[in-house]
This record gives sequence, C-alpha cells and structure tokens, in this order.
Amino acid sequence: MARSRRSRMPLCIAVACLLLLILGWKSSDKLPTKSTFQRGRAFSSSRPSSYTPPNLHHDVESPLLAPETKDENSTAPQGLQKKNPSFHLLVPATEANSNLCKTLLSSFALAYPPPTLVNYGKKFEGDNWDKGSHAGKIRGVYDYLSDRKKVADEDMVLVVDGYDVWFQLPPIIMIKRYHQLISEANGRLRRRYGTTLQQTQGEESEIVQKYTQSVVFGADKLCWPNPHSDPACAAVPYSTLPKDVYGLSTDIDPDGSRNRPRYLNSGTVMGPVKDVRAIYEAAVAKTEKENRGTIGDQFVFAEIFGEQEFQRETQRQTTKSAGGKWYEWIANALGGDDSPLSANRTINNMTAVAGRRYEFGIGLDYESRMFQTMTHSANDIEFIAHNDSSVMSDILEKHPQMRGDPFALPFDVQMAHGPLWYSSPGNHSLDAKERILLPHSDKLDDLPEHLDWYEVPLATNLYASTIPSLLHVNGDKSLLTDWWPSMWYHPYGRALIRRYIRSTQTRKAAQAAAAGGQTWWDMRGGRGGVWTDNGLWMSWGEVCKKTEDDVFQDGKGKWGKEEGSQKVTNFFGTVIVADEDEGDEA
Repeated sequence: MARSRRSRMPLCIAVACLLLLILGWKSSDKLPTKSTFQRGRAFSSSRPSSYTPPNLHHDVESPLLAPETKDENSTAPQGLQKKNPSFHLLVPATEANSNLCKTLLSSFALAYPPPTLVNYGKKFEGDNWDKGSHAGKIRGVYDYLSDRKKVADEDMVLVVDGYDVWFQLPPIIMIKRYHQLISEANGRLRRRYGTTLQQTQGEESEIVQKYTQSVVFGADKLCWPNPHSDPACAAVPYSTLPKDVYGLSTDIDPDGSRNRPRYLNSGTVMGPVKDVRAIYEAAVAKTEKENRGTIGDQFVFAEIFGEQEFQRETQRQTTKSAGGKWYEWIANALGGDDSPLSANRTINNMTAVAGRRYEFGIGLDYESRMFQTMTHSANDIEFIAHNDSSVMSDILEKHPQMRGDPFALPFDVQMAHGPLWYSSPGNHSLDAKERILLPHSDKLDDLPEHLDWYEVPLATNLYASTIPSLLHVNGDKSLLTDWWPSMWYHPYGRALIRRYIRSTQTRKAAQAAAAGGQTWWDMRGGRGGVWTDNGLWMSWGEVCKKTEDDVFQDGKGKWGKEEGSQKVTNFFGTVIVADEDEGDEA
C-alpha cells in the first residue's frame, strides 16, 4: 500500500504543476476587454505618443499622404497654410562624395521628400577617435527637430546615414509598412504587458495600453559596440522571425550571419517628430552630460533601447502573480521562456535614476520590411527580377535553409505605380510656365516607355521573404561598389534626375504641398537638389559635381556639360543646372 501511494506521488505533483501552469497563464494574460485609444495622444511626459495607426488597405493612402483637395489645377489661395502632416528626410552628412550622391540619387528616383543635410560643411575637431562627429550628429538632428519653424510634432521624420543608404521602393510603401509594423508591435506589447488605468481630467480614468511603440529603428544581427552583458545586448527582445529560420545554427553563429536580427542599429530611424526628438534629447544628455558618446552614436541609441527594455521586463516580472511566476520558472527551466532576462547569461543590472525617462516607444524592424541592415546579412540578399522564375533552382541550391517564396512580389509593390513613375509623378504639363526649362535630349533622356516592378532587379531578403524599402549598406563596405550597379535605377540614373527636376514648380506645386498629397512633402519645395539644416538650397550639380563616374557610370560626361556648357533656371529664377567649373573642360 505504501508503494502504491509513493507511485501516485509523481502523478499528483504533475497534476499540481499543470494546474499552476493554467493558473499562471490565465492570471498573466487576462486583459480588460474595454479600452480607449486616441491617435497622437500623449498621456504623460514619460510616455511616447499613444499612436494607433489606421487599418490601411492597398487603395487607401495614409492620412499623412491623403490630399484634402482633388482640384490640383486651381490657383492656390493667398496665404494657404499646410494642414496635413509633413514627411521629412534628414541625412546627416558633413561633406559630399560619391556615396552621399548615391543616397541622394536613390531618393530622387523614388520622389522622397527633398533631403535635408544635417551638419553639412561643419568641421569637428574633438579629441575622440571621430573628432566628435558622432556626438555632433546627434546634436545636429536634435537641433533641427527642435526648430518649430521647420517641423511640427505630428510630422513624420525619417533619419538615415548619409554615406551608405540606398532607397529601393517609393515612400508610400515605406509609410504604409511603418503603419503596419507599428500596429503589429502594439498588438504584441498589449498581449505581453497588458493595460493600465490612466488618469484623465477630473476624477475620470481610462484604460490604456501600458506600453506602446511609435518609432522604428533598423535591426542588427550582432550587438556592438556595447558590452555583451549590458542591457543593450542582454535585455532586448528576441526577433519575430522563426526560431529556426536559418536551420539548426540559428542564433548560435559566432560570425553572426545566421543570427536573427534583434539589436538596434542607429543608421535608420522613422517615427513622429515628437517621439523621435525625445529619443535624440535623451541621446544628447548622454553624450554631453554623461560623456557616453565617445564610442559613437550607435552605442548611445542602443543603450537607450536596452534601458527601455530592461525597465519593461523588470516591472513585468515584479508585478506577476504567483501563478505567473511559477509558469515562467518552469518555462525557463524547459527553455521555453521568451524573456531575455531569464536567459542563462550575466546582465549588468542598471540603476534607475529617479525622475529620468526610460520609456520611448522604440522598436525594431526585425523582418527588414522597411530597413535592411547589411551587417552580416549579405548572404541573405539576392537581386531578383520577379518575372524570372528560372533562377529559383539556383537560389534554392545556394540557400538550402531558405523558407518561404522569395518570388512572391509583395502586394503593396504590385499596387504601386511603375518604377519610373516617381521621377515625374503625374506632373506632365506641356505648359512652359509649369516646367523647368531643361531641354529634352535624345542622348540623355532615353527611358523605357513602360517598366513594371516585376521586370526590375529588387534586393530580396530570402529568409525573411521581404523586399526592403531601403538598404543600409553597412558592414562590408566593398558592397557599396559591388552592389551599386544592381540597383534597379542604376541604368537610368542621369535620365531619372533630369526627368525629376522637370516636374512642375509653380502655384500648382504650392497648392499640392499645402494639401499634403503623396507627391509634395513640405512648403519649401525643391526638385533635384537638397536643403541644408541652415536653410541653404543646393542643386544636384553643386553637391555632386565630379562624382558622375562613380554614380552614373554611363560615360556621358559631367552633369550639365554632356552636350556643351549650359545654364538652366526654373520658373522662379533659381539655377538648377549651371556651369560651375568655368575653367574645366566640357
């Protein structure tokens, strides 16, 4: 009889553990069913904007892009003010070279907002290895985002590194993917962290999501340059890609190539101006008050993200029910827990400073839908013309662990205008007053009559089954030379810029800018050139002179001198093409 009782003991223990698991699951995941969210509402100074993006369909533009008037041909009323949010593209760059001009060309070909160069022409003479340029980059972007004459809180801003970023898909796709990523991320955050009561005016309160995301950074496969025991490396969430996406070696590759991206990369970031500015404000404090910027801006932003995630997970674990703690203990013992703090590794516990903000609504693009970070990822990418299925067998042989179908052109790309449309997006007026007076040239302006996204080579992430909106070509810098000819617009670069600067520049453009359509981004205007952060307009020829051999690679000579010296102005009298080097030979 005693033996029988002893034999039943393990069964009783197992049943008790099962009950505790069920109790823990229910107590940790049960959420209130009623909630209230408002677009762009800020609940406190320590929270990012609680932003709920709209459910966008393929034929519905983002509110950021949707025009408020369809009458594009009417005269713009005097004193017309822009009502819709603007989209700003900031590019930190102190000087021009061929790599910067490749970034600019890619933005022109796809009709991104006129780029604003941050810190252009500035000289840094600090004592650090970078002479203080990285800290200066943080300060420069922060100062620009703090100027209310240039940006508004509700505007959208995209900040990219100036010397190794190539745009691949048009901005409407970038923005729609941003909305989709934010929506998915906030769903995950709600399921993991739940909701809380937020005090409103008077004695009323409402149920709000405890943590929200509004800012997207690129994701890296290795954590650098932060110490691996710091929260920047040890406390950040795991990737949303499948745990076996690279086969048995997933996440255990010391080289990093077969690791899933999960670490912040500071070279690409997008979000509402208000929330991105708050992150840069914290970064400025770290660099200028705490001297944390000596290693670079990558270190600083990764640290901010790691501290945010450490605080989130620490609070989640300390507020768990008894059943939830039992569940996580057992899950950790079995290797099934998804909390990075439960992993068998040493983490340098951070000391929270009273009154300091740690919550910034930061998240990463784990699946490279918006930003493809290239560090240790070159083997993930193939340039594929998606109407050519003959190369499928070669790709499967080269990538035996590949999952998904890389040849399925994403629906948002299928529904977009053709690749060449964006260099002159719907502005084909024959009225000389509506055009920049750049003469057509059979030699320079030859473009295909029709070109579809299926026909052009697109950098495709085979393992994530995504076609990124841009490539951040960091890591192996030889790719900046080797891969440039593979970009779909490379054969048409010169013709695309010439076509781009021909678009309308008169009151029609001003009205469209004020209405906030998908073509016109802010009231400054400008086609075929850049703005600096101090308000100076510079044409393509002024910024990118003498880079033609590296950028165009077409053998047609210097910009503006292909068919002899010329000087071209737009309707407002601004010089667009000029003979800047009068002493040079044509």
